Amino acid sequence: MDDRPRTIPLAETLVAGFIRGHMKILVIGSGGREHALVWKLAQSTLVSRMWCAPGNAGIAGECLSTSGSAVELVTIGAEDIPALVAWAQINQPDLTVVGPDGSLGAGVVDAFQAVGLKIWGPNKQAAQFEASKVFSQHFMEKHGIPTAKSGMFAEPVEAKKFAASLDGRVAVKADGLALGKGVILATNVAEADAAIDEIMVSKAFGNAGARVVIQELLEGMEISLHALCDGKTAKLFPTAQDHKRAFDGDTGLNTGGMGTYSPAPFLTDTELAEVGRQILYPWLQGCAAEGIDFRGILYPGVILTKAGPRVIEFNARFGDPEAQVYLTRLENDLVELLLASVEGRLDQMELRWSKKFAVCVALASPGYPGSYAKGKVISGLDATAQLPDTKVFHAGTALKDGKVVTNGGRVLGVTAWADTLQAARDLAYAAVDKIQFEGGAHVRRDIAAKALGR
Repeated sequence: MDDRPRTIPLAETLVAGFIRGHMKILVIGSGGREHALVWKLAQSTLVSRMWCAPGNAGIAGECLSTSGSAVELVTIGAEDIPALVAWAQINQPDLTVVGPDGSLGAGVVDAFQAVGLKIWGPNKQAAQFEASKVFSQHFMEKHGIPTAKSGMFAEPVEAKKFAASLDGRVAVKADGLALGKGVILATNVAEADAAIDEIMVSKAFGNAGARVVIQELLEGMEISLHALCDGKTAKLFPTAQDHKRAFDGDTGLNTGGMGTYSPAPFLTDTELAEVGRQILYPWLQGCAAEGIDFRGILYPGVILTKAGPRVIEFNARFGDPEAQVYLTRLENDLVELLLASVEGRLDQMELRWSKKFAVCVALASPGYPGSYAKGKVISGLDATAQLPDTKVFHAGTALKDGKVVTNGGRVLGVTAWADTLQAARDLAYAAVDKIQFEGGAHVRRDIAAKALGR
């Protein structure tokens, strides 16, 4: 037996120009989406060091597979772009990965690129697909992307007239970013008028509601689509279904998502490809026509109506619960995919997915999406860490006196995976039941019920 060290050919050590185990990554954000990104990126054989700004208590507990070293938290806010750029110029991450919509809409990608730093996510122009619903709606109508009948308004009187023309069965949407909560659904004229006043007059979502999009209320099953893009190619993900409303049975106010699962059974693979063709092809053509270089995740929310798929909104980043089910199913090295997205090489990549089902259940602070208390001690996390095929992603947590405490509206995303949807759901709720918040937690108990009830 020859025990001499083997000289490894350079081709085995280099991936996209990086030597395995020598890459430094910065992740920007502090939510469940960012925890899922950190968790998946930390599994890459390319990575030697990782930071997250500002991160959360769960992210602080992640370690790299290459070395076992911990992910380091950087105490800079996700939207403090000058401070992030200054820090990155000193520490020189090889790749920065942006999670939150607010950072993207504020132009963090442009700022990093301006000083020669490699960063993944759409630039400020491309982030308009989420940062402005007026821009997005106009783009869809101009480029033939199937969408709902809609109008765009800067003052409430005309908005109310348009809503009345649709019998008040409308979605009233703040134009700007509102943490996924800037939408109010109405089923009659009185509700529509109240929603318009709440957004435009009472400023429930601040300046995000200076303009509104009024959109007809579509009937059909809602699904979340995601596609990884590199400016000219879009790679479609499997289906997922989010649960936006706060309470069981899709009642209550809209939230940033109370749970999700993937895949959703409402489209076959052939049907999914056709829906993607109807939406992504004209979207890519429109981007090319308008000089929009979109490199990142495009997340269309889609209603499957009797007349075909209709896009109700675009997002320019991973959905928060969706990231947690997608990244637990993704079999590729995420670093390699994101580098291909940044460098325009996605046409050379094939996305590989586990055949398992994944379910994510959000644990939220009582009162969310309205006002809620912070600083409540969380117990049971050690018990859930022992469960098989289960991962608790932190969304709104912090460390206080050595204890994990609540620090946001959505606090945890309990994610589990199994060979069947029912088994994955059972695992997720079994883990949920082991976790307690001081003063209680709010949980929807019907995640994935639509699929299981078919």
